[in-house]
Amino acid sequence: MKITDVKTYVLNTASVFVRIYTDEGIEGVGECSPVVQPDVTAVYVQKALKPRLIGKDPRDTDRLWDEMYFGTFKIGGMGAGPNAISGVDIALWDIKAKAANMPLYQLMGGATKKTFKMYKSIGGGSGLTAEEMRQKVEDGYNQGFRAFKIRMDWKYQQDKRLKGDLEMFRLCREWLPDDVPLSFDVNNGYSVSAAISQGKEFEKLGIYHYEEPVLPYNYKGMREVADALDVPVSAGEQEYTRWQFRDLIEVARPDLLQPDVTKCCGITEILRIGAMAEVVDMQIIPHMTQPSIGNAASLAFCSTLRHPERPHEYTGPRSDLEALFQDPITFDGATGTITLPDRPGHGLVIEEDAFKAAIVTAYE
Repeated sequence: MKITDVKTYVLNTASVFVRIYTDEGIEGVGECSPVVQPDVTAVYVQKALKPRLIGKDPRDTDRLWDEMYFGTFKIGGMGAGPNAISGVDIALWDIKAKAANMPLYQLMGGATKKTFKMYKSIGGGSGLTAEEMRQKVEDGYNQGFRAFKIRMDWKYQQDKRLKGDLEMFRLCREWLPDDVPLSFDVNNGYSVSAAISQGKEFEKLGIYHYEEPVLPYNYKGMREVADALDVPVSAGEQEYTRWQFRDLIEVARPDLLQPDVTKCCGITEILRIGAMAEVVDMQIIPHMTQPSIGNAASLAFCSTLRHPERPHEYTGPRSDLEALFQDPITFDGATGTITLPDRPGHGLVIEEDAFKAAIVTAYE
């Protein structure tokens, strides 16, 4: 089997999809994180990665990963490069599983579970009042979610609204039933001292996990926060490779690791990160704000872990994304869960008419 073409698309759903074609008619579809400017990522796939893929066997995922990562490291070692590699690598694994006529999770070793409780991840907190965020939580509860996280999106500004953040969390926590977990994502917006003092107040209010409390490169500060608090501290969405996760594990020592398969160079690399986490007995609860292919790949990975018991991140059902697929993977509002399908690959097949209508820019 040989790769014959690679095409990348920026969609009106704020998605970046990669489609890889082969001479045996098996197609793979992947997704890149759009956090880096989507067109930059799409061009990177086409200009830096595609020439290294044409004519190669898509099932040689380790070798192709090495070629993509080390072959382009000097131009894209951080950000756009890993995001682009992620989308390609997910598409390669989709082909590999389809060629084996297996669901992705089976190809990766087999599922320990296939149904996952999802938490509603609600962003934009820095621009909302406490009551506005509480209303969003209520809306999510009415959708069927029974676990939540509120995100501040401070964009690396530190200590801007400490009392207001606590009030927002308090209002949401008091509204929710006691048995519904509520977490808080600082988005790197606190200094170390503020993160510790805030964390102690969050603990009193019943926080479930405390995400990225300090700047992402302050590993020693992260460790100070994690050591000072009882609440599980999480980090990892800003790390793109196993080597960064090695440093995060050894220096920062958060309680929960959060790799994102659409950022951390794809399935090939997240499997390596998962193996490292298992060696040091650290739990992985991935970061994931891409609720279609990214979510499917992330849950397939999580299904192979021994301890995937915490709720998983999900920004919520979106009809515009579901319309892109012949048989979308959907959220069950009656149970607050998502169940992986048994279809080959990651289980999502493009609905061509809807996909064409959603294209903003095609890079072919």
